[in-house]
Amino acid sequence: MNKRQKKSIALISVHGDPAIEIGCEEAGGQNVYVRQVGEALAQQGWQVDMFTRASNAKLPKIVDRNRNCRIIRLSAGPEKFIPRQEIFSYRYDFIKALLEFQERSGKKYSLVHANYWISGWIGLELKKKLSLPMVHTYHSLGAVKYKSVSTIPTIAKTRLAVEKACLETANYIVATSPQEKEHMRSLVSKKGDIVIIPCGTYIDLFGSINRADARASLGMEPDDRIVLYLGRFDKRKGIETLVRAVAKSKWSRDSRLKLIIGGGSTPGRSDGIERKRIEEIVKELGLWSKTQFPGRISDRELPFYYAAADVCVVPSHYEPFGLVAIEAMASRTPVIASKVGGLQFSIVDGETGLLVSPQNEEAFTVALDRILDDRQLAQQLGLNGRKRVENKFSWNEVASELNDLYLQAIEENNVSLAS
Repeated sequence: MNKRQKKSIALISVHGDPAIEIGCEEAGGQNVYVRQVGEALAQQGWQVDMFTRASNAKLPKIVDRNRNCRIIRLSAGPEKFIPRQEIFSYRYDFIKALLEFQERSGKKYSLVHANYWISGWIGLELKKKLSLPMVHTYHSLGAVKYKSVSTIPTIAKTRLAVEKACLETANYIVATSPQEKEHMRSLVSKKGDIVIIPCGTYIDLFGSINRADARASLGMEPDDRIVLYLGRFDKRKGIETLVRAVAKSKWSRDSRLKLIIGGGSTPGRSDGIERKRIEEIVKELGLWSKTQFPGRISDRELPFYYAAADVCVVPSHYEPFGLVAIEAMASRTPVIASKVGGLQFSIVDGETGLLVSPQNEEAFTVALDRILDDRQLAQQLGLNGRKRVENKFSWNEVASELNDLYLQAIEENNVSLAS
């Protein structure tokens, strides 16, 4: 199949609306991945429909992202926010709405690419009902997640079964790092075809702003020492570890130190509860005057925050990849991250950033002091990080690899159906 023959693909992200800004509740790297992959694939000639669940009745049902790419919000259950652990109960509504949309629009999809296990169930149904080839990206593995939580949710058995079915049934699984592939093999199934294609970033967007201009734009002082966290308010993101590490830093009493904890939250929901808990810890440790909670950071402002920071910290308990890390690296900002999951792939320890033991306050403190004390080291880590992103993690390169994988899956599926 040549470029002129590329047709329509369905990107499924049931709980992760691709248009929602990162840092909102239930909005993280998956949302960015689906949106950027969809837009980049559209530029390569595909017609891309990104399907998600309508979670706000006021938002339009169809949003055009560019000439060949659009977001389609399907009614599946009440059109309001629903925690992801409850969304699976509306799976039949979602698949029904998707098939009805396809029939009304006259669209015939050549391939479905599902994201996260809930969408994986949808992908398996579409593969079965429409004889479509299926590609699946996990974004998070239940088999890994449940090792680090004290209470196993009731949905766990179902999730693990769906994840196993995806690996053994999909035409191809996309792992975003070698570490994620190893977890699939050791914890999910020995069967199935796995291809490693990392996440990406727009290298022209990040890294185009210098630190002085970024700080001036954000109202920060030139000689501030800025420690940045960006992401959801979720205990698994390790924000408490970062806050306690900052409190132990030799810079904690320096008036120039600033801690920025960026990410949206909704009072009363899980992210709002976690933000309140973190705020109490910040106050308890005497860091309130040094800490900023800017809330949701828009796509326009994001490059300024990365550029302004002396260091970006990703203290997660687990990350299949870690999109924030490569966005910071693209911005020439050194990264300190937990030595877990795909962060061990995106960051080369001691060369493009520093990797430390997860949930280890002392280790994070040592790493913070090392970078804040040594401007030359920080600059070199930042430059090396930028080079690594340019060579490995651009969205155009990711889309090119997915393009080849899609064409291969479609061709193999056509051969199978003809035989």
